[in-house]
Amino acid sequence: MPTATADGVAVHYERDGDGETVAFVNDVGAGAWLWSWQHGVVAGPYESLVWDLRGTGRSDAPPGPYSVDRLAADLEAVFADAGVARVHLVGAGLGGMVALAYAHEYDRGASLTLFGTAASGDAVTDRLADLRAPLDDREALAASLQTAFASDLTDHPTIREEMIEWRQADDADPTAWDAQAAAMRSFEAPPLYEITLPTLVLHGVDDEIVPASAGEALARDLPRGEYRAVEGGHWAFVEESAAVSDALVGWLDEQTSDG
Repeated sequence: MPTATADGVAVHYERDGDGETVAFVNDVGAGAWLWSWQHGVVAGPYESLVWDLRGTGRSDAPPGPYSVDRLAADLEAVFADAGVARVHLVGAGLGGMVALAYAHEYDRGASLTLFGTAASGDAVTDRLADLRAPLDDREALAASLQTAFASDLTDHPTIREEMIEWRQADDADPTAWDAQAAAMRSFEAPPLYEITLPTLVLHGVDDEIVPASAGEALARDLPRGEYRAVEGGHWAFVEESAAVSDALVGWLDEQTSDG
């Protein structure tokens, strides 16, 4: 199990597949399970890299609060350890903010795909707190999951139970969750005109955590931003996984064929 070291903190990552690297950056508190629906699709034509942000999974959990810049530096340590020279970044929520900061500060980025992402933590609603739950309380975990979705998870009991189990195994505990949430709420993007990577902004039309209007504004203010609305909530890439995965691979194919 590969592990990078960033500022004395062990950061776990895994990679699978061949081709150009696509790295997934998790949302607040979530383990790498969050990308289960995209990982398998991407890991055929590309190398898929997932990692545990500090505070989650098999990475260390130092005391917080954390910052987006610190998490971006952790990601740079992962890429340096893995020998990644060029990478397509895919992030959700907090992970989208980390991807933006990374693209501004480091030079390995090739493209960005952002879900439920805002240029400022000020756009994040109070509903973010409803994602937080103690990992030993399955009922609370189920209720908090619903916050990220527009569809009723009781209509999908099998996948709901799987997500609860994954959360219990890999998600941040409430203390580390708070540290990551502080990073999300305090984020202010660097000057967006300086982020010149091609960027696809996908946003759930019923996102109650980061309003879709924030995603539209982000895409509009990025020099090479493109906005696409997606049915669903904050984690629309799970709700509409087939359509989103197709869109993601199509976008990646465009970027790799361009250069």
